[in-house]
Amino acid sequence: MKRILTSLCALFVCLNIIAQGWPAGYGGVMLQGFYWDSFDDSQWIVLEKKANDFSGYFDLVWVPQSGKAAATKSMGYDPLYYFNQNSSFGTEAELRSMITTFKNKQIGTIADVVINHHGTNNGWFGFPAEVYKGVTYQNLSTDVCADDDGGAAATEARKTGTQLSQNNDEGEGWGGMRDLDHKSGNVQKLVKAYENFLLNDLGYAGFRYDMVKGFGASHVGDYNTAANVKYSVGEYWDGNANTVKAWIDATGKRSAAFDFAFRYAVRDAINQNDWRVLSDTRATGLNIDNGSYKQYAVTFVENHDVQDRGTTSGYSPDPIRKDTLAANAYLLAMPGTPCVFYTHYLTYPKEIKAMIDARKLAGVTNTSSYQVYRSSKDYYANVVTGQKGNLLVVVGKGANQLNVSSARYTKLLSGYHYAYYLAREAELPWADKANGSYESENLKVKLVAVSADDNARLVYTLDGSTPTIGSQNVANGTEITLPEGKTILKVAVLSNGKVGEQVLTRTYMVKQPEPFVPQTIRVYVNTDQVNWNAYVNYHSWGGTHTATSWPGDKVTSKTTLNGKTWFYKDYTLTKADDYVNFVFSIGTASNASANQTVDIERVKKTSYFEVSSTKENGKYVVNNVTSVVTGIEGVEVDAKQSKVDKYYYTLSGQRLTGKPSQRGVYIHAGKKIVVK
Repeated sequence: MKRILTSLCALFVCLNIIAQGWPAGYGGVMLQGFYWDSFDDSQWIVLEKKANDFSGYFDLVWVPQSGKAAATKSMGYDPLYYFNQNSSFGTEAELRSMITTFKNKQIGTIADVVINHHGTNNGWFGFPAEVYKGVTYQNLSTDVCADDDGGAAATEARKTGTQLSQNNDEGEGWGGMRDLDHKSGNVQKLVKAYENFLLNDLGYAGFRYDMVKGFGASHVGDYNTAANVKYSVGEYWDGNANTVKAWIDATGKRSAAFDFAFRYAVRDAINQNDWRVLSDTRATGLNIDNGSYKQYAVTFVENHDVQDRGTTSGYSPDPIRKDTLAANAYLLAMPGTPCVFYTHYLTYPKEIKAMIDARKLAGVTNTSSYQVYRSSKDYYANVVTGQKGNLLVVVGKGANQLNVSSARYTKLLSGYHYAYYLAREAELPWADKANGSYESENLKVKLVAVSADDNARLVYTLDGSTPTIGSQNVANGTEITLPEGKTILKVAVLSNGKVGEQVLTRTYMVKQPEPFVPQTIRVYVNTDQVNWNAYVNYHSWGGTHTATSWPGDKVTSKTTLNGKTWFYKDYTLTKADDYVNFVFSIGTASNASANQTVDIERVKKTSYFEVSSTKENGKYVVNNVTSVVTGIEGVEVDAKQSKVDKYYYTLSGQRLTGKPSQRGVYIHAGKKIVVK
């Protein structure tokens, strides 16, 4: 009997280990809480203040690597210390406070774990020693892979009489820092202590492993087993889903992985203007054949590595340049655990939160099944089976023209190139606006009964009390107006004289908006790379603007800014949500299509664009230039100065005096000027 019990216990432990990596049936959504150089927006104190905003929507927030790095200003991918948690994003005390606040709001914090490589502070092989709970931890020269840095480390070791590991790197190398040998007992000891510190001391909920192609997958499995971590995702950067599956298998299925195949399919569908690309097997990524790997798929459409960093970054980005909302709509409807990119959320918070509301209303999880509903060049639609109802997502420029059966589905949301529907048998209430603060004179919220009963109505309260049959009731699809101040809306379906068991709760803060004053924006474009020297056609449409006839207005107005020539044209925005879309070109209506750019969408402020010589699907790529300083006069600025108190300068084509209103780092006459 004892032997049988022992065997059963061993089996239980084994099954428990196999279940590690990412929970099955998980309905949570993750946020990547940073972007490249997000030193302001991702400070721990800034993220902590967003806890109420994130709560109920983002179950996990992945934050930058929080240990002290080699560089003074660093995103954390040049790690120097494990236990010193004072980074470019704040102090250890601020980090602990943020994690605790998140935890109190049912938000788990995901640590960025960078263990493929490590920095030194004393020559090539001088790693810092750290003491944690009375134990000294330190990487040694013998922990450095024998073939590190393409053999350069070995050359240096011979010069200095230093001993390296006997083992070569198990994966890809990373130049500039020492690649660690994870077969080393010392490295394993240090990593396990570090991860225990992250989980059980700092309070992190899980790990995002950086650059897992650099070391053996089995080590990730071993580290996760030692840590007993619930959430683990590896950055195995590969568009081949089968290769990523093999990595997951090699961890013992003790880690999830980012679904790069999913990301590339969404990117290609958008950039190629052909939504049938989502029928490609890549579009399902780790979800191929609705298989078991959905559990381990962390899906995404953009991250810090592929975002547009501008033309002066020296880095070749791979961004999604348009249809960000449609990309997120598809992401947030599909199985897997979706990871929303911070810049997308900062740009479209209300829309993305409403999409998450729809996902959670339907009960879509990382193991939900799905099937194709419709597919064409102009749109793509899937039906995803949720625990509470079937969610139909439609994306593409024809998304809102698709004829969806009203006898089977009720529309929840629609927007620019996307729409969500829920199968009517779900018997659920819906409100079309997400929780949050709104500036509006008369905020209207549409109440929807997703019900098989054609005569279903809705009962609701505005004081947080549970609606009953005697509460205020309205017809399906009615818009109610919310009062100014805080409102706790509760809604339920009223069908056949009975109030449904499911009650939807929304919390709104409504305040009167500042009066909008029509404003003029100026749109600049530099065309040096394509040699459009005489003029540029501005084809514009969108918002309150009447579309121009192709190829648009012939613009010859020029100005010189920061040593470059820019064409420009002014547009007036007549309301707060107004915007303009553009295509730049040269030529006449008959031949301009051969020399045109990709679409530039939803421009809402004075902007600078550069037409690149690079083409995507026959159209020139356009880069958004985030800051242009056009001249600085009357001041000598030293590169060491951090603030300029008095000077004259021009910014955005307008001459100003005194301190600037726009922060940033600018270069003038070879010297750096920091505007705080």
